[in-house]
Amino acid sequence: MLVDSHCHLDFPELAGNLDAIFALMRENQVGRALCISVRIEDFPRVRALAEAHPQLYASVGVHPDYEDIHEPTVAELVQLADHPKVIAIGETGLDYYRLKGGLEWQRDRFRTHIRAARESGKPLVIHTRSAAEDTLRLMREENASQAKGIMHCFTETWEVARAALDMGFYISFSGIVTFKNAQALREVARQVPLEQMLVETDSPYLAPTPFRGKTNQPGYVKYVAEEIARLKDVPVTEVSGKTTENFMRLFKLL
Repeated sequence: MLVDSHCHLDFPELAGNLDAIFALMRENQVGRALCISVRIEDFPRVRALAEAHPQLYASVGVHPDYEDIHEPTVAELVQLADHPKVIAIGETGLDYYRLKGGLEWQRDRFRTHIRAARESGKPLVIHTRSAAEDTLRLMREENASQAKGIMHCFTETWEVARAALDMGFYISFSGIVTFKNAQALREVARQVPLEQMLVETDSPYLAPTPFRGKTNQPGYVKYVAEEIARLKDVPVTEVSGKTTENFMRLFKLL
C-alpha cells in the first residue's frame, strides 16, 4: 500500500471528481491520503473530507503565500487540531519566491504554527521555497524537533535535507523527482534514507512523468514511488512499504 502524504482534494480541480479519484487510488494501491489545509477559512471543508472518507486525513494551517486572511493564534490551531482525523499542523513555512519585501509576518506565522505543533503534539507540514536558511533557523529557534514533521515537496540541497533529517523530520518527494530537469533532486533522493522518506503528489499540481502538465491526483503517487525505487535500486514494494510505515509512525496511526 502507498500513502499520498500531501494533496488538496478540496481544490476545485479535484473536488468534483472524487469517485474517479478514489477509484484510481484503489487501482494503484494508494490506501490513504493526507488532505492539506492552506487557509483557516477553508479548513471546514478539508476536515469534512476526512470525516466523510475513512482513507483520508486532514491538516490545519495557513500556507505562507496567503496575505490579508485570518491569522490563527496558537490556541486556535491547537483547538482546531483536536480532532481524530486532523493529524498535522500546516501547511506552514516560508516562501520568498512569490512574495517580496518585508516578510516578518510570514516568519511570525511560521513561529505560531511550530508552537501549535509542539503544544498539540501533532507534526508539522513544512513548505519552503527560496527560504531554506531562514526556514531552518526558525525551526531551530522554535524547537521544531520536539514536534517533528515533513519537509513537503522537497526541492532543496542535500545540506538542507541533512539539517532537517537531523531534527527528526521526514523528507517528502513529489512528482518533481520524475522531471527530466531534476537531476540534482534525484541525487538528493538517492541520499535520503528510506527510513526518513515519504512520497506525495501535491495534487492537483506537479503531476509526475508521464502525466506532466495534466491535473495531478493521489493515485499518481505510484509514479513517484517507482522513481524512488529506481534511484535506490530497490523493489517498489520496499519503497511503498517503508514510506507507508513512516507515515503511520510519524502520525501515530500504528
